[in-house]
Amino acid sequence: MSIQILTVESQPFAENSYVVWRDGGAEAFVIDPGFEPELILEVLAERNLTLAAIVCTHGHVDHMAGNAALKKAFPDAPILIGLGDAAMLTDADLNLSGPFGMPVTSPPADRLVTEGERVTVAGIELEVFDAPGHSPGHVVYVIRETAPITVLGGDVLFRGSVGRTDFPGGSFETLKHHIERVLWPLPADTVVYPGHGPTTTVGHEKRTNPFVGVGA
Repeated sequence: MSIQILTVESQPFAENSYVVWRDGGAEAFVIDPGFEPELILEVLAERNLTLAAIVCTHGHVDHMAGNAALKKAFPDAPILIGLGDAAMLTDADLNLSGPFGMPVTSPPADRLVTEGERVTVAGIELEVFDAPGHSPGHVVYVIRETAPITVLGGDVLFRGSVGRTDFPGGSFETLKHHIERVLWPLPADTVVYPGHGPTTTVGHEKRTNPFVGVGA
């Protein structure tokens, strides 16, 4: 069965959430629910899907603002996040919503993930890689059974850009190192689903990205 990935863009930050499921399956998981969780709930209802998990790449508010609403709708769906960003879920100052005057928190994580783990949600195996630099505990998830390989990448690598590194705990040198370590070894046709903007491929960014491309 093929794997479906549907993009749900949430305002006000044009943040990409992704609903991921197997064709013919009854369950889905969601990557990084943003400020408009009702759009995600509509997708699930339209396709008669149960939410199997809420999977976060990192803890900034635009990537977890919808956690509480989804958890309320599907109480049995665990929240997953990288170990290093777990505290952001329940702390409005750490997740940057407090400093912007709109404090938002999430229920605490049900499971913390670290590099080397393989997590199966909705019957789909996710390989976890640490990719800090945008946030201290940012992780990316790789699905190897798709053709081409899929990266659910959060705010690490964008089409023609990279995640901001001027937030607390950010470091461009760290981000660049982990892009080169984790993403560049993947096949050129690997599709990257980023936290903002259009999809891209590892090969395209490796060749042309002005910040981290080979020779940049």
